[in-house]
Amino acid sequence: MTTSTASNSSPAAAGPSGGAGDSPALKRTVGFWGLTFVSLGSIIGSGWLLGALTAAKFAGGSALISWVIAAIMLMVLALIHADLGGAYPVAGGTARYPHYAFGGFAGFTAGWVTYLQAVFIAPLEVEASLSYVNSVGNIKNDFPLINVDGTLTTQGIVVGILAMLLFTFINLGGARWLSDSNTGIVIWKTFVPLLTIGVLIILSFHAQNFTANGGFAPFGFHGIFAALPAGVVFALQGFEQASQMAGEAKNPKKDVAKAIILAMSIGALLYLLLEVAFIGSLDPATLIQNGWANPIGAGDYGPYYTLALAAGAGWLAAILIIDAVISPGGTGLIYVGTTARISYALGLPNGLTRISARGVPIWSLVLASLLGIGALLVPGSGWLQLVGYITGATAIMYSFAPISLAALRKADAKREHPYKVPAPMFMLPLGFVFANLIIYWGGFDATWRLAVAVLFGQILFVIAALVKAKNVNLAKARWQSALWIWPWLLGMCIIGYLGDFGTTELNLLPADWDTLIVAAFSLVIFYFAVSRRMSSADVEAQVEEDIEHEEEADGQPAVLGA
Repeated sequence: MTTSTASNSSPAAAGPSGGAGDSPALKRTVGFWGLTFVSLGSIIGSGWLLGALTAAKFAGGSALISWVIAAIMLMVLALIHADLGGAYPVAGGTARYPHYAFGGFAGFTAGWVTYLQAVFIAPLEVEASLSYVNSVGNIKNDFPLINVDGTLTTQGIVVGILAMLLFTFINLGGARWLSDSNTGIVIWKTFVPLLTIGVLIILSFHAQNFTANGGFAPFGFHGIFAALPAGVVFALQGFEQASQMAGEAKNPKKDVAKAIILAMSIGALLYLLLEVAFIGSLDPATLIQNGWANPIGAGDYGPYYTLALAAGAGWLAAILIIDAVISPGGTGLIYVGTTARISYALGLPNGLTRISARGVPIWSLVLASLLGIGALLVPGSGWLQLVGYITGATAIMYSFAPISLAALRKADAKREHPYKVPAPMFMLPLGFVFANLIIYWGGFDATWRLAVAVLFGQILFVIAALVKAKNVNLAKARWQSALWIWPWLLGMCIIGYLGDFGTTELNLLPADWDTLIVAAFSLVIFYFAVSRRMSSADVEAQVEEDIEHEEEADGQPAVLGA
């Protein structure tokens, strides 16, 4: 462990003009329900519209088990984030915790992965929304938004860009405006799935569907696990958004943990019931004829819309089309805002740390919006493939949390934890194992591409340091504390290549033993990483510096490279 002192250079210590009072700061205006709705609004997006269909394709009736497994795994990770968010109430929290535990290089790496997964969620949600709306006959025939191959038409691109610009405009109003505008959206987003569950179960429910085409688990455990990165984990992710906005919470130590736990509990129960309603409402004859590959018909982008029409609930179908705009749109709105706050915490170019008069990181927000628009313009994979990459990046991001908390519990033992994760000696390594299993189940192709993306971000960090970027100090990188990162990522790539999840793997690992191999490897990395933590003096100095600056500047955080 390194014993050098923490950096004293950050925008929190000195505003863009040199003094803390020279620039506006992030404002603490978001209460408990605002934080809860930010997390819940992130959880309920395109995942509820499309997640049940993709899960059923991979696992059949046993997709219910996939949702239960995902809920358990992500709840463990949510409890860990709740502990961290209460003890370290800073903006861009998921990127900041590893910085406290392992120094600037590890912190930037975590922040970079956080940024990668977040910046492309907004355009993905827009594309999902347009795909759903395209199911309406008149739109599909007269004003198509989606091509036959699932890509956006010219009209779809234009509408998608307008949606991204709208998200940006709302976020420019500040965190309070974002929170307030999101509250009504989240209430709607929660009500419509509940309504859909009730109506479909009452009007069209066939219990035999759960054992059709090969029994309850037609694809075995492999199918159950393969469904997790194919939309299930993606649907349930987002609980950490409350911790991303902790720097703008009125009472972060009290509210962040409770908001994360409540949002995750509601989301998990909702998605499980949605899968029950979806499978039970399928037409048994169509299911038998098409199998689980196309349980409602080939090329259908609006599963619940189609089921509502088949059940004779045209009014519900109309509501679902409206919700197909509001639910993904609301999630996209949130992620444009939180992505801006992550890039604000990364803060490589000094301009990204500048705050508007409304307390908004305006240039970070503009960058997030432009990247999202760029994603709409690039010909790419369909919703399912993009979800796989985002899920893998999210799992890597989540992996940093249990390791960081375990290290901080040792190096910053005196810190007050308003909420404490239960049985930390068991839960923290378990959380890291869970995150790595999600990475593994996503397949080698996604894992190696994400590893390359991580390397690219780290190269940017080094370049910025070599050209003496204001917010990056190479001497404060704490390389020794970050030595575990590449053995971990390379090991996951090798295991993934030898495994049997995906399309390019060798399938050499013994069946059903691969999970234990991933778990054993994860535990080795976990304890090795914790042993590489920074010294207590370094950790306490960095944390106190950030907390002090946030209190002085009403929530403005330090950047990760400092």
